[in-house]
Amino acid sequence: MQIFEFQKRFSPYSIFSLRDIQKLVPDFHRIQLDRWEKKGYLKKIKQGYYSLSDHENDRNFIFYTANRIYAPSYISLEKALKFYGLIPEEIFQITSVSTKKTTNFTTPVGNFSYRHIKPSIFFGYRLMDFGKKRILMADPEKAILDYLYLNPQLKTVDDFREMRINREEFLEQIDLKKLEKYLEAFNKSLALRVNIFFNTVQND
Repeated sequence: MQIFEFQKRFSPYSIFSLRDIQKLVPDFHRIQLDRWEKKGYLKKIKQGYYSLSDHENDRNFIFYTANRIYAPSYISLEKALKFYGLIPEEIFQITSVSTKKTTNFTTPVGNFSYRHIKPSIFFGYRLMDFGKKRILMADPEKAILDYLYLNPQLKTVDDFREMRINREEFLEQIDLKKLEKYLEAFNKSLALRVNIFFNTVQND
Protein backbone atom coordinates (compact mmCIF):
# COMPACT_ATOMS: atom_id res chain seq x y z
CA MET A 1 0.00 0.00 0.00
CA GLN A 2 1.25 3.46 -0.91
CA ILE A 3 1.23 6.22 1.68
CA PHE A 4 -1.36 8.32 -0.18
CA GLU A 5 -3.75 5.35 -0.18
CA PHE A 6 -3.13 4.82 3.53
CA GLN A 7 -3.70 8.51 4.29
CA LYS A 8 -6.98 8.49 2.36
CA ARG A 9 -8.16 5.33 4.14
CA PHE A 10 -7.27 6.53 7.64
CA SER A 11 -7.89 10.28 7.39
CA PRO A 12 -11.31 9.85 9.10
CA TYR A 13 -9.51 8.38 12.14
CA SER A 14 -7.82 10.86 14.48
CA ILE A 15 -5.97 7.99 16.15
CA PHE A 16 -5.77 4.37 15.10
CA SER A 17 -4.21 1.21 16.46
CA LEU A 18 -2.28 -1.54 14.77
CA ARG A 19 -5.36 -3.70 15.28
CA ASP A 20 -7.50 -1.11 13.45
CA ILE A 21 -5.08 -1.22 10.52
CA GLN A 22 -5.06 -5.00 10.37
CA LYS A 23 -8.87 -5.08 10.34
CA LEU A 24 -9.10 -2.72 7.39
CA VAL A 25 -5.99 -3.91 5.56
CA PRO A 26 -5.44 -7.58 6.49
CA ASP A 27 -2.27 -7.95 4.42
CA PHE A 28 -0.66 -4.79 5.78
CA HIS A 29 3.04 -5.11 6.69
CA ARG A 30 3.82 -3.57 10.06
CA ILE A 31 7.30 -2.52 8.96
CA GLN A 32 5.66 0.13 6.78
CA LEU A 33 4.61 2.01 9.89
CA ASP A 34 8.23 2.39 10.99
CA ARG A 35 9.23 3.60 7.53
CA TRP A 36 6.42 6.12 7.31
CA GLU A 37 7.08 7.35 10.82
CA LYS A 38 10.73 8.00 9.94
CA LYS A 39 9.63 9.91 6.84
CA GLY A 40 7.26 12.04 8.93
CA TYR A 41 3.99 10.75 7.48
CA LEU A 42 2.86 9.19 10.76
CA LYS A 43 3.13 10.10 14.42
CA LYS A 44 3.56 7.27 16.91
CA ILE A 45 1.53 8.14 19.99
CA LYS A 46 2.60 5.10 22.02
CA GLN A 47 3.26 1.45 21.32
CA GLY A 48 0.57 0.28 18.92
CA TYR A 49 -1.18 3.65 18.42
CA TYR A 50 -0.63 6.19 15.64
CA SER A 51 -2.06 9.29 14.03
CA LEU A 52 -1.41 10.99 10.70
CA SER A 53 1.22 13.69 11.13
CA ASP A 54 -0.97 16.45 9.72
CA HIS A 55 -3.79 15.80 12.19
CA GLU A 56 -4.53 18.84 14.38
CA ASN A 57 -3.61 18.29 18.02
CA ASP A 58 -6.47 20.26 19.52
CA ARG A 59 -8.22 19.64 22.85
CA ASN A 60 -10.75 17.26 21.33
CA PHE A 61 -7.99 15.12 19.87
CA ILE A 62 -6.02 15.10 23.14
CA PHE A 63 -9.06 14.10 25.22
CA TYR A 64 -10.01 11.39 22.73
CA THR A 65 -6.43 10.10 22.75
CA ALA A 66 -6.53 9.86 26.57
CA ASN A 67 -9.57 7.58 26.36
CA ARG A 68 -8.23 5.54 23.50
CA ILE A 69 -4.64 4.66 24.40
CA TYR A 70 -5.45 3.20 27.83
CA ALA A 71 -8.89 1.67 28.15
CA PRO A 72 -11.05 1.39 30.09
CA SER A 73 -10.52 4.90 31.41
CA TYR A 74 -12.26 8.24 31.71
CA ILE A 75 -10.89 11.74 32.22
CA SER A 76 -11.16 12.81 35.86
CA LEU A 77 -9.13 14.29 38.73
CA GLU A 78 -7.41 17.64 38.09
CA LYS A 79 -8.20 17.78 34.37
CA ALA A 80 -11.92 17.25 34.90
CA LEU A 81 -11.99 19.70 37.81
CA LYS A 82 -10.39 22.31 35.55
CA PHE A 83 -12.75 21.47 32.69
CA TYR A 84 -15.74 22.23 34.91
CA GLY A 85 -14.13 25.42 36.22
CA LEU A 86 -13.87 24.10 39.76
CA ILE A 87 -10.17 24.87 40.17
CA PRO A 88 -8.23 27.88 38.79
CA GLU A 89 -4.91 26.28 37.87
CA GLU A 90 -4.20 25.33 34.28
CA ILE A 91 -3.63 21.56 34.05
CA PHE A 92 -1.34 20.55 31.22
CA GLN A 93 -1.22 16.83 31.99
CA ILE A 94 -4.31 14.82 31.03
CA THR A 95 -5.42 12.98 34.17
CA SER A 96 -7.69 9.94 34.03
CA VAL A 97 -8.73 6.98 36.16
CA SER A 98 -8.75 3.36 35.08
CA THR A 99 -9.37 -0.12 36.43
CA LYS A 100 -5.95 -1.00 35.03
CA LYS A 101 -2.70 -0.28 36.85
CA THR A 102 -1.44 3.24 37.52
CA THR A 103 0.80 4.47 34.73
CA ASN A 104 1.99 7.53 32.78
CA PHE A 105 2.71 8.11 29.11
CA THR A 106 4.85 10.90 27.70
CA THR A 107 3.88 11.20 24.03
CA PRO A 108 4.45 13.58 21.10
CA VAL A 109 0.94 14.99 21.63
CA GLY A 110 0.91 15.37 25.42
CA ASN A 111 1.47 13.77 28.80
CA PHE A 112 -1.13 11.32 30.07
CA SER A 113 -1.52 10.10 33.66
CA TYR A 114 -3.77 7.23 34.76
CA ARG A 115 -4.60 6.34 38.36
CA HIS A 116 -5.95 2.94 39.31
CA ILE A 117 -9.34 2.64 41.00
CA LYS A 118 -11.32 -0.46 41.92
CA PRO A 119 -13.91 -1.72 39.42
CA SER A 120 -16.61 -1.13 42.06
CA ILE A 121 -16.07 2.65 41.85
CA PHE A 122 -15.49 2.85 38.10
CA PHE A 123 -18.68 4.78 37.38
CA GLY A 124 -19.99 8.34 37.45
CA TYR A 125 -18.80 9.41 34.00
CA ARG A 126 -20.63 10.66 30.94
CA LEU A 127 -20.16 10.36 27.18
CA MET A 128 -19.66 13.93 25.97
CA ASP A 129 -19.53 15.34 22.45
CA PHE A 130 -16.36 17.22 21.60
CA GLY A 131 -16.72 18.15 17.96
CA LYS A 132 -16.93 14.87 16.07
CA LYS A 133 -15.47 12.95 19.00
CA ARG A 134 -17.31 11.35 21.91
CA ILE A 135 -15.25 11.32 25.08
CA LEU A 136 -15.68 9.74 28.51
CA MET A 137 -15.46 12.44 31.18
CA ALA A 138 -16.19 12.19 34.91
CA ASP A 139 -19.28 13.92 36.22
CA PRO A 140 -18.16 16.90 38.33
CA GLU A 141 -19.37 15.09 41.47
CA LYS A 142 -17.33 12.00 40.61
CA ALA A 143 -14.24 14.03 39.68
CA ILE A 144 -14.27 15.47 43.21
CA LEU A 145 -14.70 12.05 44.83
CA ASP A 146 -12.02 10.47 42.63
CA TYR A 147 -9.62 13.26 43.56
CA LEU A 148 -10.25 13.04 47.30
CA TYR A 149 -10.18 9.23 47.25
CA LEU A 150 -6.81 9.16 45.48
CA ASN A 151 -5.33 11.91 47.68
CA PRO A 152 -5.95 10.58 51.20
CA GLN A 153 -3.42 13.04 52.62
CA LEU A 154 -6.03 15.79 52.19
CA LYS A 155 -7.85 15.79 55.52
CA THR A 156 -8.06 19.21 57.11
CA VAL A 157 -9.80 22.51 56.44
CA ASP A 158 -6.46 24.01 55.43
CA ASP A 159 -5.83 21.13 53.01
CA PHE A 160 -9.17 21.74 51.31
CA ARG A 161 -8.68 25.50 51.22
CA GLU A 162 -5.46 24.93 49.31
CA MET A 163 -7.46 23.20 46.58
CA ARG A 164 -8.93 26.67 45.81
CA ILE A 165 -12.30 25.30 44.76
CA ASN A 166 -14.43 27.89 42.96
CA ARG A 167 -17.35 28.21 45.38
CA GLU A 168 -19.78 29.70 42.84
CA GLU A 169 -19.12 26.97 40.30
CA PHE A 170 -19.33 24.34 43.01
CA LEU A 171 -22.74 25.51 44.23
CA GLU A 172 -24.01 25.87 40.68
CA GLN A 173 -22.77 22.58 39.24
CA ILE A 174 -22.62 20.05 42.05
CA ASP A 175 -25.72 17.96 42.63
CA LEU A 176 -25.38 17.07 46.31
CA LYS A 177 -27.88 14.21 46.09
CA LYS A 178 -25.93 12.67 43.22
CA LEU A 179 -22.66 13.13 45.08
CA GLU A 180 -24.09 11.48 48.21
CA LYS A 181 -25.34 8.59 46.09
CA TYR A 182 -21.93 8.14 44.50
CA LEU A 183 -20.27 8.37 47.92
CA GLU A 184 -22.13 5.26 49.11
CA ALA A 185 -19.78 3.13 46.99
CA PHE A 186 -16.70 4.44 48.80
CA ASN A 187 -15.37 3.74 52.29
CA LYS A 188 -16.54 5.52 55.44
CA SER A 189 -13.25 7.31 55.96
CA LEU A 190 -13.77 9.15 52.67
CA ALA A 191 -17.26 10.18 53.78
CA LEU A 192 -15.79 11.89 56.84
CA ARG A 193 -13.26 13.78 54.73
CA VAL A 194 -15.90 14.73 52.16
CA ASN A 195 -18.01 16.23 54.94
CA ILE A 196 -15.11 18.46 55.99
CA PHE A 197 -14.50 19.34 52.34
CA PHE A 198 -18.17 20.35 51.84
CA ASN A 199 -18.24 22.52 54.93
CA THR A 200 -14.99 24.19 53.89
CA VAL A 201 -16.18 25.03 50.38
CA GLN A 202 -19.67 26.14 51.43
CA ASN A 203 -18.64 28.26 54.40
CA ASP A 204 -15.44 29.94 53.21
